Amino acid sequence: MEQRKLILLGGAALLAVFTALGARALLTGGTPAPVAQAVAVVVPKGPKVLVAQRALPVGTIITADAVGFQQWPRDLVRDAYFAEGQVDMNKLIGTVVRYPVTAGQPLTQGALVAPGDRGFLAAALGPGMRAITITVSEKSGVAGFVFPGDHVDLMLTQSVTGTGTDAKPLNVTETILQNLRVLATDQSPDPSTENGKTVVHTFHTVTLEVTPQIAQKIEVAQTVGAISMTLRSIADNQAELDKDIASGKIKVPDGTTDKAALLAGPTTVPLQGPTTFSTGGDVSRFQRHTMPAMAGGPARPRGPIVRVVRGNAVDDASAAPATGNGMGNGAGMGNATGTGLPTPPANASIPVGAN
Repeated sequence: MEQRKLILLGGAALLAVFTALGARALLTGGTPAPVAQAVAVVVPKGPKVLVAQRALPVGTIITADAVGFQQWPRDLVRDAYFAEGQVDMNKLIGTVVRYPVTAGQPLTQGALVAPGDRGFLAAALGPGMRAITITVSEKSGVAGFVFPGDHVDLMLTQSVTGTGTDAKPLNVTETILQNLRVLATDQSPDPSTENGKTVVHTFHTVTLEVTPQIAQKIEVAQTVGAISMTLRSIADNQAELDKDIASGKIKVPDGTTDKAALLAGPTTVPLQGPTTFSTGGDVSRFQRHTMPAMAGGPARPRGPIVRVVRGNAVDDASAAPATGNGMGNGAGMGNATGTGLPTPPANASIPVGAN
């Protein structure tokens, strides 16, 4: 009797299970649930070759983080590729990209130009840029602490000599150009090293990357006076980039996080325009601040200026108060113009009858 009950209970349990499975099958349409399967990543079987880690446009100087080795299918490997174990990376660092290379693309031997090779300097120049060489001394060349790849400013020092009684010269130095990239010192586009350390040595010429118009200005500047260089800080470009972004001069695309790409843009181009200057009067009280009188022209008035109109002729005269006994230089008294009239305001125009 007990055995019969156990058999009935077991049959009822099996029936319940089959009924539940059948109901579930009807509710889900009879399609079993998909089972997630891991997709195996197919690794190319072949040697590791040198590929670009990012896009390398023409003129890019190869650095350690710009390239890396990656496995490549054996049947797609070409003889021009740089295979791991068959290339000296120390010799590739500092080479210049001759043709554009996309990210993940293998580098070929023909795509790189090494320092000293024919066409290296032309490949290092950016589009529309020119190379120009200036002569420097140990003093004007920052004592040899300028290396290829650095950025410098150019200063022009000259002495402007006057004529006649106003012959005291004006000594002045002005910054004429900024942010010029150094391509080479003497005839070396690559800093010399010993035991892995950069060697500082003096040089006599520096080759700079400039625009065609700036090249013309440098040639003229070398005939006007003495040219000297000042070395720019590496942080200058970052600071100028932040300032231009804050002022809205440079628009940053949404989602852009690579500041290195932005720094390779407008903040690294040569700059020209209004800059600073210093005269001898800024250094010593015994030097002058203003331009001396030039040959063929009257002395430049000092202080407030009065513009005197005589018919079609217009002259500028000084309206500065006279020194001494307070007498004017003509019929008037107590003024500097000698007209017998109160001293007019600066830059005033006084019409005078035609001669």
